[in-house]
Amino acid sequence: MDLNTLSRMANQIARAFETQGHDAAVAATAEHIMKFWDPRMKAGMLGGDRSPLTPIAAEAMQRVEKELAAKAA
Repeated sequence: MDLNTLSRMANQIARAFETQGHDAAVAATAEHIMKFWDPRMKAGMLGGDRSPLTPIAAEAMQRVEKELAAKAA
């Protein structure tokens, strides 16, 4: 999957959780990505340009990155 598609998907997920408030939306978006995105999708998003992401999606991807690093350690 290309980076534009992954960015669009991450932003859509973030928008779906926006009404929960920023912090809850970040947590829910990160949880969704961790559960439902395959490792190639996560790697593609983490290794690419994150500037197209909304603030919620960008922060969620930071959480995903930290969680994956913690699991790898």
